[in-house]
Amino acid sequence: MARAAAPAVVFLCLALLPALPAQAGGGVPLPRERPELATPSPPGAAASATPASSDAANNPFLGKKPHGPSRFTPEQLRVLAGISNTLNSARTMEGQFIQFGPHGEQSEGVFYISRPGKIRFHYRPPVKLDVISDGFNVAVRDNRAMTQDYYPLSKTPLRYLLADQIDLTSDKLVNQVREEPDLLAVVIVERSAFADGKITLVFDRKTHDLKQWIITDAQGLNTSVAIYNVSVGKTPDPGLFKITYLDSH
Repeated sequence: MARAAAPAVVFLCLALLPALPAQAGGGVPLPRERPELATPSPPGAAASATPASSDAANNPFLGKKPHGPSRFTPEQLRVLAGISNTLNSARTMEGQFIQFGPHGEQSEGVFYISRPGKIRFHYRPPVKLDVISDGFNVAVRDNRAMTQDYYPLSKTPLRYLLADQIDLTSDKLVNQVREEPDLLAVVIVERSAFADGKITLVFDRKTHDLKQWIITDAQGLNTSVAIYNVSVGKTPDPGLFKITYLDSH
């Protein structure tokens, strides 16, 4: 049966599992990619700084008329539109992740995404944990304690990553943009009865690939996850996203 969990624990467990040293504080950390996890650019990539998908003819987000003044600059809107288009075109994704907890604890594993709605994080030993979304609910399965907790997907931060269409040009969704020469961090603030905190998605500025994410809870503690060896477009086994709902009797 489903078991209750504190909102802070839920936020850290289910929030998009990016890699920065864990740190306290309410500020949004600047994006820093771990050099050893960086994926080398393919030959000729430097000559194509702006992906073709960011062209206005192929990108619906570039032609969108704002309802009012945007908090973002025209250049930021252009980059955010390109990132949105690239993110939405990646319907399936798989790779490896490394996670750092708020007190320096470290774990790693593999992940699979099938949008909309489905994800699987499988942790390697000694951690015995699986996080699964089947499009409706998210299950946190502890294979050591033999327990499984359920949460509605719509109430977890995972919904931002797994939505059918994500529009990062919307300042109703995105609270802040942090920039570096090669990376761009998009900050989403979560304010609900279920959990409070921030989600920082970090993208490669040129390729628009998702590189990492950082979850900051209501106490200002960060859990960060970096993804690497990522493949896009492979069809994952549907069984990866199956949740075995235990009898509540």
